[in-house]
Amino acid sequence: MAVNELVVDVAKIKKAAHSAIPLTITTYTLPHEIEVYIEEVLEVFLSELGQARLKDYLVYCLRELAVNAKKANTKRVYFETKGLDISDPGEYETGMENFKTDTLENINYYLQKQKEKQYYIKIVFHARGSNVILEVRNNSELTRTEYLRIQDKLARSRKYDSLEEAMSQVLDSSEGAGLGLVILVLMLKKMSLDEDCFDIRTDSGETVARLTVPVAAAKIESLSILTNELVRQITSLPHFPENILTIQRLIADPKSEMMEIATNISTDPAMTADLLKLVNSAQFMLPRRVDNIVDAVKLVGLRGIKNLLFSYGSQKILSNEKGMDQKALWDHSYRCAYYAYNIAKNFKPGNRTLQDDAYVGGMLHDMGKIVFSSVHPDLLTHIKAFCDAKGIERTTFEDLAGGMNHSEIGARVAEKWNFPESLVAAIRFHHEPGLMTTDYKDVVFTVYLANMFCHYEIGEISFSQIEKLVLNDFGFNNDKQFGKIVEQFAEGFRQETLKQKGISPGKF
Repeated sequence: MAVNELVVDVAKIKKAAHSAIPLTITTYTLPHEIEVYIEEVLEVFLSELGQARLKDYLVYCLRELAVNAKKANTKRVYFETKGLDISDPGEYETGMENFKTDTLENINYYLQKQKEKQYYIKIVFHARGSNVILEVRNNSELTRTEYLRIQDKLARSRKYDSLEEAMSQVLDSSEGAGLGLVILVLMLKKMSLDEDCFDIRTDSGETVARLTVPVAAAKIESLSILTNELVRQITSLPHFPENILTIQRLIADPKSEMMEIATNISTDPAMTADLLKLVNSAQFMLPRRVDNIVDAVKLVGLRGIKNLLFSYGSQKILSNEKGMDQKALWDHSYRCAYYAYNIAKNFKPGNRTLQDDAYVGGMLHDMGKIVFSSVHPDLLTHIKAFCDAKGIERTTFEDLAGGMNHSEIGARVAEKWNFPESLVAAIRFHHEPGLMTTDYKDVVFTVYLANMFCHYEIGEISFSQIEKLVLNDFGFNNDKQFGKIVEQFAEGFRQETLKQKGISPGKF
C-alpha cells in the first residue's frame, strides 16, 4: 500500500462497525506510515462503538502484536537463509544466538525478503455481537518452542500489578516479545479486563493473536432498549393481510386440497403474478412457461408456497416505491435471494428445503433496515424524545438509524409475524454466522454467504473479510476460486433479470 493511498475512509469504517463485516489492513514490512494509519482507523472504529476511551491502551496492544508478527516473519526468512529448521528445538536455539544482531545490522535486506516471500501481517477490526475483536495475523505458524515461551511470559505477567514492578524485573531478553507481552497484559488490567481477553494460537497456516474487548455495556443496553421500544411502537406495521392468513391456515390444514389453496391465491392478482414469476424463474428450470396457477402450486409445493407468502406479505406491508433508499434495499434483497437459492442448489444439492428457506431468507435478511426506512416520521420523533427521557445519547439513535442492530430489529419483527425459526435465525445471524446457537446452520451460512457475494461483487469487501468458518463449509480455498464463482452467479442474475423483463440475452 503506497503512502499516498493511506486515506482513512470514515464511511467504510462506520459501515463495518454497524454491519459486523471485518476491516482488514495488510502489510509486509509494517512501515511507520502503516502504524499511524492503523491508529487512525482504530480511533474511528472504537468511537463508533462507544469505546474511544480505550484507544491509547489498544493502540499499544496492536502495535506490540504487529511488531511481534513482523519479527516472527523476519525470523522465518533468517532461518531459511541460514539453512536452519526453525521447528527443530536444537536448531532453533542455534539460530536465535545471532538472530537479533544479524537482522538489525541488515534489516532492509530481511524486510525485502519478507515481502518477496509474501510473509504478511494482517490487522483485523471486527465488531462481533457485544465484543470488539482485534486480531493480528501473520502467515508463519508458531513453533512449539515459541508457543511455550509466549505462555511462559503470560504466566509471569500474572504476578505483576504495575508496569514499574514489571520493568524492575530482569526478564529473558533473548526474544523481544517478553516484556512487551507482560505490558500488554497490564494494559488489559488497566482496561478492567483479564488475560482471558487475549489469545494466541495457530489456525490454517496463520498465527492469530486476538484481543476480545466487550463493547461498552451502556452502549449495548441503550441499543437494546431502543430496539425494544422501536419494535413495540411499530403499530403501523400490521399483521399479514387476511387473505394471506387464510392461505397459511389452509396450508397448515392436512385436509386442504391443492385446488383450494390455488383458488385462494388466484383471488389476489398481485400474489398470483408473483407466484407465476417465481415458478417461471431460473430456480425451477422448466422446459416451458407455466401460466396455470394450479400447476404452479403443485410445482412449488406447500413449503415453497408458505415461504412465498412470508416474502410477498412482508413486501406488501413494507414496500414504499417513493423511497429510493428502500428501492436499493429491495434490489439488494432480490439479488441476495437469487444468490442464496443458487448457492444452496449448487453447493448443497438435493436439499430442496434449504433451497426454499435460503431464497426467502435472502429476500428478507435486511428486513430490519427496511422496517426502519418504513416507519412514520412521527415514530422517529417519538424515539428521539424517548432517548432524551431515558438519558440515551442521540448518537445511539443515529447508530440505530444507520443500520446498527438491524439484524435484531428484523428478527424481532419476523417473530412478531410468526415466521418460522429457520427464517428468524437467517435474519438474526446473517452478519454473524459464528454466533448462531440454533439448529439452522445451513440456511444461516447460505444467506450470509449470499450477502457476502453481493458485497464482494461491488468491491465493498475482500476475500479475507469473509468468515473462514463459512468459506470452509462451502469449500472455498482462495480468492481466485471465490471470485470466479461470484462472477458466474452475477452473470446468471443478469440473465435472469433480462428474462424477467422480457429481453432476450444478447439483445440489449
